[in-house]
Amino acid sequence: MTIISRRSLVLSTVAAAGAMAVAAPASAATRPGAVPLLRRRLSLPSGIATGDVTSNSAVLWSRASGPGRLVATIRRTDPDGQVLKGKDAFERVLRSTWAGSHTDFTAKIQAQGLPAGSRFQLTLRFEDDNGVLGEAAHGSFTTAGGPSGSRNGRGQSFVWTGDTAGQGWGINEEIGGMVGYRAMHRTQPDFFIHAGDTVYADGPIAAKVTEPDGQIWKNLVTDEVSKVAETLDEFRGRHRYTMMDANVRAMYAEVPVIAQWDDHETHNNWWPGERIEDPRYTVRDIDILAARGRQAWQEYMPIADARAVRRGTTGFEPARIYRRIGRGPQLDIFALDMRTYKGENTPGLEPKATPVLGEEQLQWLIREVSKSRATWKVISADLPLGVVVPDGAAQESIANRHDGAPLGRELELARLLKAFKDHKVRNVVWLTADVHYCAAHHYAPERAAFKDFDSFWEFVAGPIHAGSFGPNALDQTFGPEVVFSKAGYTNQSPRSGEGQFFGHVELDGGDAFTVSLRDAAGNVLWTRTLEPER
Repeated sequence: MTIISRRSLVLSTVAAAGAMAVAAPASAATRPGAVPLLRRRLSLPSGIATGDVTSNSAVLWSRASGPGRLVATIRRTDPDGQVLKGKDAFERVLRSTWAGSHTDFTAKIQAQGLPAGSRFQLTLRFEDDNGVLGEAAHGSFTTAGGPSGSRNGRGQSFVWTGDTAGQGWGINEEIGGMVGYRAMHRTQPDFFIHAGDTVYADGPIAAKVTEPDGQIWKNLVTDEVSKVAETLDEFRGRHRYTMMDANVRAMYAEVPVIAQWDDHETHNNWWPGERIEDPRYTVRDIDILAARGRQAWQEYMPIADARAVRRGTTGFEPARIYRRIGRGPQLDIFALDMRTYKGENTPGLEPKATPVLGEEQLQWLIREVSKSRATWKVISADLPLGVVVPDGAAQESIANRHDGAPLGRELELARLLKAFKDHKVRNVVWLTADVHYCAAHHYAPERAAFKDFDSFWEFVAGPIHAGSFGPNALDQTFGPEVVFSKAGYTNQSPRSGEGQFFGHVELDGGDAFTVSLRDAAGNVLWTRTLEPER
């Protein structure tokens, strides 16, 4: 894949926009006989994306250069991308609601009733208020197999990671931009889980940064990323910045994303109700910042709440973030929200139950995982379970650094794990990011202070484009064992890719679950195949 410079991108966009200028209809003139005004066709300054693709549905997303309506054309293809004809043909044209400044010109389409186990060619463009179609972008996606799908419901792969453009490491064109996304894209996954910290709204990006080893890192910079985000437009600007990267845009056009949010979409280690003491901010009420950060995140992520889909709404209304994405008989993904309902980060050992999921989400997770008939139940958590993450004198993590019986946030986790055991749930795997290194952890009751649960695996991967840290200490309340870990040096830049990590999962026709941990240079660092319990 060719990586183009920002200057080349801007020049080519301007040239294309000029070439696509058309005369407006005579009705648009200000008076009879006036020379028609020139109208530029709408362009796609942030590329295209798909998300939350299931066996029969997908969310389609893009952003326009001005007011308009997103128009999607979906055609079913063979595995080589050739459009199918005859009895196997499937073609649909869909339109979004109007995209304007109220959504930063982003639009979503919730495509329903798609055939399972099928590959689709996707064309997205915007039309203006005169029905003039603008720049077209092309992509693809594949629905998960169903019991009678073309892939017989078997065989798929995905990648996961977290932490994009953190610690001031932004888009550096001298190294090819965010090359970790290129490494993930090259594995040709069916989908991608971004397990949180999709942007760093609290981390300014400077034009030049001196790396720990003395090299000079050169960032692309926009006004919105030059300071901490406080206004809605500054939060939106963080997402616009990420979509300037050619690697991100190329991957998102062909690999559906399952997006989660964590703390840095708003502010480091925040919880609801907090008043931040950060001299960089004029807005200190975290709930105000979180509402703006959440709106921007929701506008830019191809996510739709299941309840919103059933009600026929646009996908921009406030909706819960935690959700299940059904990937056929092999796999269910449970994407958590461990930020919205999180209790205060307190110092010491908190004796009473402290929320991290909240009661409603906890009961939803117990219910949905217990009734899942998929072979594998993958829980994507934006916080690790047993990794200790300090927040000054307090703890940001679920783990409280005390190896004894569960306390504080650990009490919710204990209830959850016990419920899975009581309901005889099998084949649960936890995936996470957040701590800026990669690891494989095995949890077992024989090593734990709390023993009323079945053993399970947790796999950690990230960052994909941020400073590297770790490894962190583990709390032994639930008996984790480090089977593998690898970290870069403290705040190592993404230049070499060696301190940047992602995970890859391959599910074969026999439902074997092969997980590998890889660096952003594409090297496989560790792998393990898990066989399902029947």
